[in-house]
Amino acid sequence: QVQLTESGGGLVHPGGSLRLSCAASGFPFSTYAMNWYRQRPGKEREKVARITAEGAMRDVLDSVKGRFTGSRDNMKNMLFLQMDKVKPEDTAVYYCNVAYKLKTWWGPGTQVTVSS
Repeated sequence: QVQLTESGGGLVHPGGSLRLSCAASGFPFSTYAMNWYRQRPGKEREKVARITAEGAMRDVLDSVKGRFTGSRDNMKNMLFLQMDKVKPEDTAVYYCNVAYKLKTWWGPGTQVTVSS
């Protein structure tokens, strides 16, 4: 059974930094691309970035380019999102997901609130 669990969310001031983590199990993590998504209040869920199996970041949302960095540790089955220079509009629930065996699996999400 695939399990994804996000952590690291919280309250951060504008201009600050936060590092999100996603712990993965139940599938061969090192061979699958992973995605970060977010859902801002009152908005549709949107893709933040795709992290290839090798750790490259692709399909980055324009509004986070140059501020967010995705990475992974294939030895520990962990996915990360380093968020720098955060803005109030980055306030959202952040999710990791993976497409595995014809299904898209999601974690429960972690809340990030950017506010002074």
